[in-house]
Amino acid sequence: MKRRTAKTTGSVQLLKVDGISAPVEVRRHPTARRLTLRVSRTQHAVILTMPRSSDLREADRFLLRNRDWVRERLECVPEPVPLIDGAVFPLRGVPHEIAFEPAIRGAGVIDIAPRAGRRVPVVSVRGSSEHGPRRLRDWLYAEAARDLHVAVSRYAKALGVKPLRITLRDQKTRWGSCSSAGQLSFSWRLLLAPPVVLDYVAAHEVAHLVHMNHGPRFWRLVDRIMPRSGEAKAWLRIHGMDLYRYDLDA
Repeated sequence: MKRRTAKTTGSVQLLKVDGISAPVEVRRHPTARRLTLRVSRTQHAVILTMPRSSDLREADRFLLRNRDWVRERLECVPEPVPLIDGAVFPLRGVPHEIAFEPAIRGAGVIDIAPRAGRRVPVVSVRGSSEHGPRRLRDWLYAEAARDLHVAVSRYAKALGVKPLRITLRDQKTRWGSCSSAGQLSFSWRLLLAPPVVLDYVAAHEVAHLVHMNHGPRFWRLVDRIMPRSGEAKAWLRIHGMDLYRYDLDA
């Protein structure tokens, strides 16, 4: 199987392999006893884990034997959607279209409005086109931070607790987290989901300031302060992974 090495970082090697549409991330792990494969929906990549003693020729043969399996699973992974001019993406659960446009005197840098001939509201990102992606990224993070601060404040007040700090990240494995010191961290992608979902994740993490576990008392507390938690959990279970399609760094 022909392959080209794209990048090597520490024990991770990124390959482009003929016959496989997504990049193959080869990870050498000290405790791995055999070669394993998985397809990541969040990264749209194939991840091959191998023992340190194995070499890339063995990895090639393993990929060749499992190429059809990889292709089948890649077909089930939605294509990435770069957040560029003309892209349609969900904002608080509602489809919007991005438009990078020249600056207009007296108009804001970011503006949202319905527009004749467009089937969905338009997010206008004004200014020089080379700075459009950065402006959009900064605005999305700021909007997510604002929504999350409002939701966290509401639930923290209801429980009589106060988080140490609230931060936003592009997390790939969880929607939110709470440290033992009381620092809350959230994925900016919650801004893409319906508001009930962001509210639920905020309530979930604030409840951890009372119970740092997922025991019965914790879940009773979440359900008490956020009665629609079941609805939000069901939405995340069905649609959550699709939010990782939207790529700010394309």
